[in-house]
Amino acid sequence: MTTERLDRRGLAAAAGAFVIWGLMPLYWHLLKSVPSLHIIAHRIVWSSVLVVGWLTWRYGRSWLRVTLQQPRAIWMLALSGGLIAFNWGLYIWAVNAGHVVETSLGYFINPLLNVVLGVVVLGERLNRVQWTSVLIAAAGVLWLTFNYGSFPWIAVALACSFGMYGLIRKIAAVPPVRGLGVESIYLVLPALVVLLWGESHGQGGFATSTSASGWGYAAAGLLVFGGALTAIPLIAYADAVRRIPFSMVGLMQYIAPTLQLLCGVLVFGEPFGRERMIGFALIWIALAIFATEGLLRSRRRPATLPD
Repeated sequence: MTTERLDRRGLAAAAGAFVIWGLMPLYWHLLKSVPSLHIIAHRIVWSSVLVVGWLTWRYGRSWLRVTLQQPRAIWMLALSGGLIAFNWGLYIWAVNAGHVVETSLGYFINPLLNVVLGVVVLGERLNRVQWTSVLIAAAGVLWLTFNYGSFPWIAVALACSFGMYGLIRKIAAVPPVRGLGVESIYLVLPALVVLLWGESHGQGGFATSTSASGWGYAAAGLLVFGGALTAIPLIAYADAVRRIPFSMVGLMQYIAPTLQLLCGVLVFGEPFGRERMIGFALIWIALAIFATEGLLRSRRRPATLPD
């Protein structure tokens, strides 16, 4: 596949991140009364407090200088921060606007895009069995896309933004928590401006949530806790893309959109007919083939953990 070796920590980190992301529509739907822009700003601010505070406690104030001394880190982390902020914003808006199924389509497309980026940009190689699984997954994604009824711009934008985010974090080779800390610093000032302006005009996240009937200050607490739910899977994902091949991350990523799709259909009652079921089945067949091949390959050679 590549010269990179699979290791259990990387696989566990990827799986954990995708499960959390897959269930996130349930969490953000609880905050439907809060404007999407303010939810994003709260995510940035509270995840920044958590990540930057931990880094400073663990490594002292020098962690930022040391991280930015890495080649290309300054501009690459600025770019990755912008991409993830855009992805968050579009995703939260789409969930609370009733497009959960289309967001799941975006994250069905994204793993396939990761496989393509891994092969084209990073020079990763796939064997015949893996190429077969990719082609089956592509057929499933194309089936879902052409049977959606209109051009799925939300899905395409989500897939492209998150795929490029993962690629940049892979190339930057910055430790995952430190990279997220730098991204947070880039984003926290604009987020604070949005929050302060909104609160001063009675339209901010706290003002909106505490005035909502039935929730009171519980919704404000959800906004704050959203910072942890933002930081944890991103750290796990950034760690995973450094430890296992990008193409394998791409196929494992189908865990998240599958859970999102189930949330959209079973919890929010969005339509899911026979045509979408066919595409869903093709993608899971591809994932089963890829995962089985990877498991057999890993058993034939011992894994080595990176430093």
